[in-house]
Amino acid sequence: MQKNTDPIRGGPQWDDIRHFVALAACGSLSGAARALGVEHSTVARRVEALETALGIRLFDRLPGGWALTVEGEALAEQARRLDDEAQAFARMALGVASLDGTVRISAPPVLASHLLAPRLASMHARWAHLNLEIIGESRDANLARREADLAVRLSRPSAPGLTARRAGEMRFGLYAAPEYARRPEAEWAFLGYDESLERTPQQQWLDRVAGRRRFVFRSNDLASLLHAARAGLGVAALPHFLVAGDKSLLALPAPDDAPARPLWLAMHPDVRRSPRVRLAADLLSELFEQAQAELSGPA
Repeated sequence: MQKNTDPIRGGPQWDDIRHFVALAACGSLSGAARALGVEHSTVARRVEALETALGIRLFDRLPGGWALTVEGEALAEQARRLDDEAQAFARMALGVASLDGTVRISAPPVLASHLLAPRLASMHARWAHLNLEIIGESRDANLARREADLAVRLSRPSAPGLTARRAGEMRFGLYAAPEYARRPEAEWAFLGYDESLERTPQQQWLDRVAGRRRFVFRSNDLASLLHAARAGLGVAALPHFLVAGDKSLLALPAPDDAPARPLWLAMHPDVRRSPRVRLAADLLSELFEQAQAELSGPA
């Protein structure tokens, strides 16, 4: 019997369409890979598999990126609709799932590693049937596309369709190594965020505190600022919870207008019916309530 070689009958795979949509939106393998959380080679392989299944070329491979062909342009909008429907189907499926399974939680990196991980570990008996994935990331996870089931945000979510509840508040103070703290204030140098985060409330506050004094070290990573302060490099604005009980750092006198960042717990409405997502959300709310004194810092 002759083997069927009709590419359409093989059928495109849903995951291949998802990679096609990401590449069409980003225009580059690296951008699509970051959006999907995969290797760029995976994006190329998936798109090429879709082209083979459809029997058409979807992209022109150009030195500056991947550009949609005429055929690709014609299919891109339909592919986006299919991907949206597939994501909606997955969210609805989660809503009728059992208590067993995985819940993905996205949070700013330092909150994920220094607050959520240890405190959730101490509550493990409450979520013994769950598998938790804590994703530390500075960007906002796309909850509509199920990049996460729950997200901890430092500002109220603005994306349409999301539900959010305020879970607490994180305050900042000035910290330095004890030996550095003995220097006259006029001789202080500062450790701050780089230009990618210069508009954050804590950095704008630190800029005002520093005045004409120097910034000797900048980073987009709060953990790097923490370690630089511990090493005696200068004065940093750090969240109080991050240095609670840390004898290698000393709290410094600071103006009364130190910033407070609200903590929001966000989710897509479709997953609110999921027993395991509801359990994880309740645990996070309880966790932040218990940690509020640590988050607020000295009275």
